[in-house]
Amino acid sequence: MKKLFIKIGVYTVLILICLEVFVRVFHLTKDYPVRIIDDRGVERWMPNQDGFSVTGNRRQNFSEYSINNNGYNSYHNYEPSKNKVEIALIGDSFIEGFHQHYYNSIGKKVEDQLENIEVYEFGYAGYDLADQLHLIYQYQSFFDLIDYAVIGLDFDTDLTRSEYYVMQDRMILESPKYQAMRKIKLLVYFQNIGAFDAPRELVKRLFSREESATNTLNEHDKKVRQKKLHETYFKNFKSLVNAYGFDKTRFVFLLDADKAPEFFLSYLKENNYNYIDFSQELKKSDIPTSLIYDMHWNNHGREIIANLISNYYRKKLP
Repeated sequence: MKKLFIKIGVYTVLILICLEVFVRVFHLTKDYPVRIIDDRGVERWMPNQDGFSVTGNRRQNFSEYSINNNGYNSYHNYEPSKNKVEIALIGDSFIEGFHQHYYNSIGKKVEDQLENIEVYEFGYAGYDLADQLHLIYQYQSFFDLIDYAVIGLDFDTDLTRSEYYVMQDRMILESPKYQAMRKIKLLVYFQNIGAFDAPRELVKRLFSREESATNTLNEHDKKVRQKKLHETYFKNFKSLVNAYGFDKTRFVFLLDADKAPEFFLSYLKENNYNYIDFSQELKKSDIPTSLIYDMHWNNHGREIIANLISNYYRKKLP
């Protein structure tokens, strides 16, 4: 019996080693760039990193990323000046673009459509409005040289806080524990394909009373709860804008109007906040605009977004 357990243990280790080699050789899982908090309290990627982003359990999406010396995924470095016209794209993972080769990003598509324009992409997974305005504020002299800025805004996810602070949930991923775990590619692969989701969800349901209470709400109570949330998000929006300022002549929001309450859109219009609404253009498309296994835009969706941004500025630029 002892020999049987020894053999099982040895074979298990050998199988795991073989699977680890298999995952590495065929690049079935993604690389993780290193996150930093810079000396101005801005969270971004550590500059000058390269790697590959993989999504899906059969490498359904495989793309190369390149973090420039500014700490963002892009095909070039950023050198704004008064002698040229620049457009900044600021947002979360949709602007970050790890699901697309860095040399075929939204920024590159916009740049290809507008002559003598440079597009700088400040995309970072998890950025909300607080992160974005904090970035602009901390690097004000840099952004003052950039002529225009497109700021991604999702009403339900980007306005959950009224002030900026470092998101420790994200930075804990750079702890020695998580760094060591990421070196085991097989473990990363299992995590990425959702092998641990079911056990994690079970534990969450067992210990989360709040979620259980939410699920038992009737339709009226859900509407009341949603209304309160929207009011809070609206207050957070005004708090952030008042704290950091907002240049209405240079900045424009990029948003899905179908996901924003009407009172918020009315407020933007009445107070001269410009925005580019991509909801209808994505709806009109006869072919899918997002990845089949992910909510992020596919190449066609990114082309639609790039066209909307290009058309918006084509009317503004001489």
